[in-house]
Amino acid sequence: MAKITVRTLSTNQDVDPQEFQVAIADIDKSKTIHKVRVTKETHQRLTGGMKGMEELVRASFKFLLEREPKESILPSFDLSQIQGYFPEYETVISAQVSK
Repeated sequence: MAKITVRTLSTNQDVDPQEFQVAIADIDKSKTIHKVRVTKETHQRLTGGMKGMEELVRASFKFLLEREPKESILPSFDLSQIQGYFPEYETVISAQVSK
């Protein structure tokens, strides 16, 4: 299983969108790095404010890795773009992060 490391890049919590760096490392030590933006509106819609943004980002990357290899994930994107590629994304993620 891949190791997902999420690091906040935004130094000001009031900035919208917030930016995160996500590193994905496999057992064979291969690694990809991704830059992700999350708006407060997306965070609120998907989590109801019940989970932090980092947790939402991590759950979103787990979702992506269940559907495609890490090398296929865009190097930079807004989290809301996932819905355009995987229509079930918001339903699945909302259910997962509300537990």
